[in-house]
Amino acid sequence: MTTTVHIIDDDADFRDGLAWLLDSRGLVARTWTGGDAFLQAARPDSTDWACSVVILDIRMEPLSGLATFEQLKAMGWPWPILFLTGHGDVSMAVGAVKAGAWDFLEKPFQNNQLVDKVEAACLAAQAMQADGQERRQFQQALAALSAREREVLDLLLQGHYNKNIADQLGITSRTVEFHRANIFQKLGAQSAVELAHRMGRFGAESTQGTSFDGSN
Repeated sequence: MTTTVHIIDDDADFRDGLAWLLDSRGLVARTWTGGDAFLQAARPDSTDWACSVVILDIRMEPLSGLATFEQLKAMGWPWPILFLTGHGDVSMAVGAVKAGAWDFLEKPFQNNQLVDKVEAACLAAQAMQADGQERRQFQQALAALSAREREVLDLLLQGHYNKNIADQLGITSRTVEFHRANIFQKLGAQSAVELAHRMGRFGAESTQGTSFDGSN
């Protein structure tokens, strides 16, 4: 899984030097002259932009790093953003981290320190991408359940036992067991508790908005 590191800085010498540094450490880097150019090209929902890290200078013209960051957030940019900042801008960088930026690094910095942070951000991006793929697969499997399986699932998540589910749906306990086994297989769970955790992790809800109470 390749992570592209996007360097956004209006200082050409610094930008090119940083790209060379990252390339020498085996990282894939792409440079941008400013935030406006990057924003025009960025497509966070495209597979071409999957798994990215942004290195963003906090002071740029005409569009500042903070303004670029705010627009990226508005676009739903999911990947880590690492700010580069001078000493006088540390408080702004801290504020950006609190607002969702991944981290910041103060200039001047040691090369190894910067590369370590970038590599950590790349690992975070890769984990986010893997989680996103698993989320999509789970939601696709959930959508593919039959109407009866969704009914059984809803009652499972309410904590009902097989016999209670059978009584409520007017089917046999053996049929409930059959549907339950199919649900667990399709959704990659071994138990109702694990299934409830997966539903919560991936932002899924049962058709009746119920949640598992742990009694099954």
